[in-house]
Amino acid sequence: MNTPEEKLAELGLELPALRPAHGGYVACVRTGNLLFTAGQGVDQYHGKLGRDLTVEEGYLAAQQSMLNLLSVVKNELGELSKVKQFVKVLGMVNSTEEFTDQPKVMNGASDLLLKVFGEKGKHGRSAVGMAQLPNNTAIEIELILEVEE
Repeated sequence: MNTPEEKLAELGLELPALRPAHGGYVACVRTGNLLFTAGQGVDQYHGKLGRDLTVEEGYLAAQQSMLNLLSVVKNELGELSKVKQFVKVLGMVNSTEEFTDQPKVMNGASDLLLKVFGEKGKHGRSAVGMAQLPNNTAIEIELILEVEE
């Protein structure tokens, strides 16, 4: 059985370096067997879905945001195989008022979790449109996950 890190490599993906916090917060907080992450945007995709970016670009932005989050998780746990279950994904999509394909954009993050973690990657999810996100990032995602004791 391949580790999540090996599965990422098979997909031709790698975890990026941790992004620095821009304020008085931490990247994640563990309480008991739950890990709550701060939101992670992306440095590669900026602008609004429905005006500046396509659904396909949004999908890639969501995938990159999830990779950023997995870097945070790995930094906290040491290895991704310590994830027991992804519980909740909140995806905030920087989008125009007319744009209604936020779920299609968020599939970039959800599909990645399923490919890398299988059953453990199944999760509840919200995909919402936002009038603006920090630094005009295309997307910001938060996670709640259960870790092995």
